[in-house]
Amino acid sequence: MTVSPAIGRVGAAWRAARSVTPAGHLDAAGCNVPSDRVLDAVTGQLRRERELGGYRAVPDLTGARASLAALVDAEAGDVAFLESGTEAMAALLGGWRLGPGSRVGCTRAEYGSTFMLLRRLAARRGWRLTELPVDCDGRLDPHGLHARLRSGLDLVVLSHVGSHHGVVQPAPEAGALCRAAGVPFVLDVCQSLGHVEVRGTGASAYVGTSRKWLAGPRGAGFLIVPGLTDAMDAPAPTLAGHVWNDLGESWGEPAAGEASRPVPGAARYETSETAVAVRAGLRVAVREHHELGPPAVHAHLAELGRTARGLLDGAGGWRVAEPLDEPSALVTLKPPPDDPAARAAARAAEASLLVGVVPVARAPLHLREPVLRVSPPPGTPVETFEALARVLTSR
Repeated sequence: MTVSPAIGRVGAAWRAARSVTPAGHLDAAGCNVPSDRVLDAVTGQLRRERELGGYRAVPDLTGARASLAALVDAEAGDVAFLESGTEAMAALLGGWRLGPGSRVGCTRAEYGSTFMLLRRLAARRGWRLTELPVDCDGRLDPHGLHARLRSGLDLVVLSHVGSHHGVVQPAPEAGALCRAAGVPFVLDVCQSLGHVEVRGTGASAYVGTSRKWLAGPRGAGFLIVPGLTDAMDAPAPTLAGHVWNDLGESWGEPAAGEASRPVPGAARYETSETAVAVRAGLRVAVREHHELGPPAVHAHLAELGRTARGLLDGAGGWRVAEPLDEPSALVTLKPPPDDPAARAAARAAEASLLVGVVPVARAPLHLREPVLRVSPPPGTPVETFEALARVLTSR
């Protein structure tokens, strides 16, 4: 595989930053490998909390907010930290004041947890879920979205890259169409931030996580809400993100209207009682991503994905689910009739290769059977893909 100097530098720098990496790690889309500096930031924060007391040792995360915001062309005040991408999506949609009859568009390839949440909110609040059309690869059809917007939508939710397949959705086109129609656009970037380009999508809100392509620690998620409106608030007020209004003359009878109001910006969504150390680790992980150079990282990962698909497609009857030249490093393999994904993953583990198995529940309207997921972190050698191809062929 011939690579440019910039792309080669990314892989070398990634490997140099990690004194320990699991052999054959091919599960960046599940949980990536943090660097030594990220690990030191987490343990160092825990040490400071023990020495100074938790509240005296609270780190300054302003730089982390600014670094995350820069990846989507937003501002530091647009960023809120939560515990996971799932928690962030629940906070965003759960507190969004959409009235009964509101129409929310999503594709049948939407992440299972988000779809489950939308179904519950629709049932409880009278929202109407509208299916957005996709092509045979599960890719959103912009012309179909335009038609749905013309017929009336109040919110659009889209996963930029799915958990169950490596198709990169046309988020810039979707964002432009939604802005032109005046419809809020929520983009799930859990599998795309740190992986593919997210700037230029112009979403109203981004939902992300630390542990995947940003290679931060588990337990840290975030919301970025450059399109914050009065209709957007946390599902429940907290002292961390809200202030009291007039309480009225009796504590049991507050004055007319809400007893509290959200603070400006994304801080209204944030939780203060959390594992602060993982946020300190995320701060370092995002800084390292900027140091590597996001465009070079994206190009490197796209090349790894193309290489993996070329070597794995057809091995032992396994077939790649997305186009072979898809510009992502998330590769999914559909099994042959006699070799289920779980069995192949177990054989891979015996060969010291870590791959993922994606169950149907991850995308219940799009997946027909579990698939094998291969998601190489930067610096993965070609020999690792060749070893996996041998595993798939030999059974």
